[in-house]
Amino acid sequence: MATTPKQQGFFFPAEWHPHRATWLSFPQSSDSWDYGDRLERIYPSYMAFIKAIAESEKVCINATDEQQKALIIRLLEQYNIDQSQIEIPVHATNDSWCRDHGPAFLINPETKKRMVVEWGYNAWGGKYPPFGDDDQIPVKIANYLGLPYVVPGIIMEGGSVEFNGKGTVMTSKSCLLNPNRNPHLNQSQIEQFLYDYYGVDQVLWVTDGIVGDDTDGHIDDTTRFVNEDTVLTVVEHDKTDDNYHPLKQNLEDMAKMRLLNGKQLNIKELPMPKAVYDSDIRLPASYANFLITNGAVIVPTYRCDKDDTALEIIQGCFPDRKIIGIDATEIIWGLGSFHCLSQQEPII
Repeated sequence: MATTPKQQGFFFPAEWHPHRATWLSFPQSSDSWDYGDRLERIYPSYMAFIKAIAESEKVCINATDEQQKALIIRLLEQYNIDQSQIEIPVHATNDSWCRDHGPAFLINPETKKRMVVEWGYNAWGGKYPPFGDDDQIPVKIANYLGLPYVVPGIIMEGGSVEFNGKGTVMTSKSCLLNPNRNPHLNQSQIEQFLYDYYGVDQVLWVTDGIVGDDTDGHIDDTTRFVNEDTVLTVVEHDKTDDNYHPLKQNLEDMAKMRLLNGKQLNIKELPMPKAVYDSDIRLPASYANFLITNGAVIVPTYRCDKDDTALEIIQGCFPDRKIIGIDATEIIWGLGSFHCLSQQEPII
């Protein structure tokens, strides 16, 4: 009898696979923008993000309570967003990073069924308690949608894994092998969980992430698949920049990689923005933290002279999608951007 999702024919599709919706967890005062007027200052960009998603698919927004749901509705009206494209289930959350605490949606094209993987979540190695409500979000969403779910029993975050939809996942050693996640598992054991519960056949490892990333090096800030054999990866040409050596190492790692079909990985380079700081703390600003929707690619920008170049490069990778740059200068205060904030729900 088939026991794992992979044995049952399920897998995690590439982000460009058609979506029913994108899921968000609405920011709240107890999370990443919790002092001064910072929460209110992210609303213009956050609502522009919702509006951009809603142009081509539904947006499902977890509201932590009825009071927050009322706030969301007021903001949707204020920013002239089509509410017929919005669903707002009340699901208690601790923070807004739905990529990491949200469900992993799997599909089975043969049976036309979907399921949810409920990975464990510990706020990136226990850095930001409490996180108990966030840890329950996948089950709540599975129940909301009437989907079955499976519980692997280990810690895994959506931002730490990147898929080509053809059997390959890319991830980073700095995150997945960090003892603050699953200290009882070695690399080969972690790979087996990826095979079994994401339905992949190959795991490709880069070494590290970017400076300022409190997740210990999520792949969605550095390297993204743009088709089944091509990645877009950030590079830093300034040898005095702290990101120069880790990103150079990742590039060297990828040059040695081969896909399941034996092909070499096609590597396209994306510049890093000018360093963004909060007081003296470097923030993990990256153009790679974009979200692919049904009709667009939504890219964080940083009021930087490299913004236009980055948008042009990304447009070249997605000729059939609109490229929408949205200022993330305030959002990045929370140490993440648009991909970190979202989790796509595929259709089948």
